[in-house]
Amino acid sequence: MWRSRARALLLMRSSTPKSPPQPNPLRTLTRAPPPRLLSRFLSSSPEALPDASFASSSSETLPDAYPSSSYDAVSASADPTEDGEENLAALWEEDADDADDIFISTASSDTADAEASDEEVARVRAVVESTPEDQIPSAIADMVVDFTEPLLAAVLLSAKNCSGKKLLLLFKSAGKNNPDVKSLANLEIIAGKLADSNEIDKMDAYMLWDMVKEMGSVPGSVNTQLLNRVISMFWKLEKSKAALEVLDKLSEFGCTPDGDSYYLVIQAAGKKAMVGAAWDVCEKMVGSGCFPDGKKTGEIVTFFCKGKKVKEAHSVYLAAKEKKVQIPTSALDFLVGALARNDETMSTAVELLEEYKGKSLKHAGKSFAAVIHGLCRMENVKDAKKLLMRMVNLGPAPGSAVFNFVITGLSKEGEMEEAKGLIRVMESRGLHPDIYTYSVIMSGYTKGGMIDEAHSLLREAKKIHPKLSRVTYHILIRGYCKMEESEKALECLKEMKEDGLLPNMDEYNKLIQSLCLRAMDWRTAEKLLEEMEGSGLRLKGITRSLVIAVKELEMEEASKDSQEA
Repeated sequence: MWRSRARALLLMRSSTPKSPPQPNPLRTLTRAPPPRLLSRFLSSSPEALPDASFASSSSETLPDAYPSSSYDAVSASADPTEDGEENLAALWEEDADDADDIFISTASSDTADAEASDEEVARVRAVVESTPEDQIPSAIADMVVDFTEPLLAAVLLSAKNCSGKKLLLLFKSAGKNNPDVKSLANLEIIAGKLADSNEIDKMDAYMLWDMVKEMGSVPGSVNTQLLNRVISMFWKLEKSKAALEVLDKLSEFGCTPDGDSYYLVIQAAGKKAMVGAAWDVCEKMVGSGCFPDGKKTGEIVTFFCKGKKVKEAHSVYLAAKEKKVQIPTSALDFLVGALARNDETMSTAVELLEEYKGKSLKHAGKSFAAVIHGLCRMENVKDAKKLLMRMVNLGPAPGSAVFNFVITGLSKEGEMEEAKGLIRVMESRGLHPDIYTYSVIMSGYTKGGMIDEAHSLLREAKKIHPKLSRVTYHILIRGYCKMEESEKALECLKEMKEDGLLPNMDEYNKLIQSLCLRAMDWRTAEKLLEEMEGSGLRLKGITRSLVIAVKELEMEEASKDSQEA
């Protein structure tokens, strides 16, 4: 595994185009042992051996001034040792083939040198894994090994049981043996292992950062990807200031921040709630036009929403949209919800609803509900109802909660017919109004003095919900007490108990006060008081005193009447 990755590393480094070196046959030939046939030929001839390339091409480049007949004449008049010369020519051809073998063997040996041997890698790795961290420099110095970049890369890739500090010390110590091994590629291997580990040691991260700064002093020695890994480590360690420092150093190292650089620093600043510093970085990101992918941009928008910088989050969304960066629908939902919680940004939230189209519109019910709720909070029930009817006609399909927002707003404004009309719309869509819906409209009726309509709605609600809530009866009891109809209030109390709902202290308190102050019926009030105590409830002292006072007042009036008689 490590051999293939190291070989890929070498191929990547060798892929840089370079001017081809001028061939030097003499230098190449000296690297291989002299061929046997060539040496035999040299020993039999005092003449210098011609270049093989020239011999192979001379017959093709001879000019016409040297016709072949003249060559034959010379051959015929040559020394009678012609057979020996032919043998020498044959030897030359054989030796020329041997020369080709020399070049091939040389090239293959260069490739072998470029790769680290398994034995050497295993030997260095064993020393590093077995040596304590503080003894790594001395152990490496005592080893008889010539470090090369592939060898160090292979050791770093294959080391499984080494701490980050050991890898960093190995990188530093090997650099003293051969400065060329302190390459960007090898440092990226270490940074990747540190950044991907489950637990990052703080001192390892700062040690790596020191090495990066040392290498970064030479322009072009580090790149943005390496620096992003360093920022990622500081983010995980919650070292926000260190992450900001790395970002500031990028330009000094001749690197350009990318979208991930800004994203990582913003997230790191968020770990310490440094929203102001994060926004400064975000402004640089928007100004540069370099955004991370849509998911990460969505996380940035969500972060500023949580940090109560909703307007700023909206500006990031618009800038990303201009750059064709599509954030997830979940981030848009969060942004709309945050805008809808603030009265000043409500209009912006309404505008953003137009961003939902197609499939996203179908699932945008939460965002529409947030806007309708905000409009009702601002008492803009008219626009809230319009938006609700738009949902009914065009989608997304509204739920009972959205209807309840508008029904509550209409009931508070006394628009009871419109509120009741929305119940019919709910029923037409297969939604059953819940107890809260009926209770809200009943409350609106009682506030408007239409207590009979409220009681009629109670009977309608009981057809759908056999058991209502205590709140529903409380609304009627309070309404009848306000209308000084104590008998009907007592009937509601009785009906409430028949439905299995026990009145609480508030219902008893309202009834007793109404009986004493309006009907002057201390006897019924006293019975209710006894009933309360039997249920384990204790009436407030002021209400208990009110019952006694009314009773004494009646007795005084009766005494006066008897004396006068």
